[in-house]
Amino acid sequence: MRTWRDIARYHLVIPWLPLGLPWAILSVSFIVNLVIFAFVPQSYHEVMTGHGLVQVADAAPNYTGGVVSIYILVLVIGINSIGRSLPFGLALGVTRRSFYTGTALLGVALAAVDGLLLTGLQAIERATDGWGVNMHFFQVPYILDGPWYVTWLTSFVGLALLFVWGMWCGIVYRRWNLFGSMTFVAAQVTMVVAAVLILVWADAWSGVGHFFTGLTAAGLTGVLAALAVLLLAGGQATIRRATV
Repeated sequence: MRTWRDIARYHLVIPWLPLGLPWAILSVSFIVNLVIFAFVPQSYHEVMTGHGLVQVADAAPNYTGGVVSIYILVLVIGINSIGRSLPFGLALGVTRRSFYTGTALLGVALAAVDGLLLTGLQAIERATDGWGVNMHFFQVPYILDGPWYVTWLTSFVGLALLFVWGMWCGIVYRRWNLFGSMTFVAAQVTMVVAAVLILVWADAWSGVGHFFTGLTAAGLTGVLAALAVLLLAGGQATIRRATV
């Protein structure tokens, strides 16, 4: 446990990269979207009342999807955590297994904290009617639009999944360089295409559609959690042969 803690602290030697950069990019995206929606003219529709026609502001929420920026940055940080730091960590006598475990635990901890912050910001967004301009930046229909505890759990799982996926990509790059990384990505795309072709051949699209449309946000979070575990296991198996 002490070794894992030391590895996590090693990744925080430059704290602005894992702690500050994702939130800096997210803040820029938020400010840009807020300015845009502040200057977009409000649309109205007419409603017949006892006093005649009255103009009422449209209440349709404006979803921006800008919150995805922090997820992309977490993926990049996961890649960097292995690609940049592994050689120095091994030079200090740390085993590959310990380095991988300590790094993964750091990613999980950051995902838990970042997910809590995103949940808090979403609560503020709800309380202020979309920051006063009806902008839904931290809310995403279906997946990040439920009770706070589901929002936190989904955010946590999503961030952790992308971090461990990034770790695996970083290990592949460290082991097989750019060609190996391209092959790794191509293999994943091929698997998705093959799965789609199998579903088409078996005429199973309706069954898959019923499965996913029947999933709640919590159910989808469970599927993502299972995928995160598989990615974590894949990275663990790959790092044993990673070179420096």
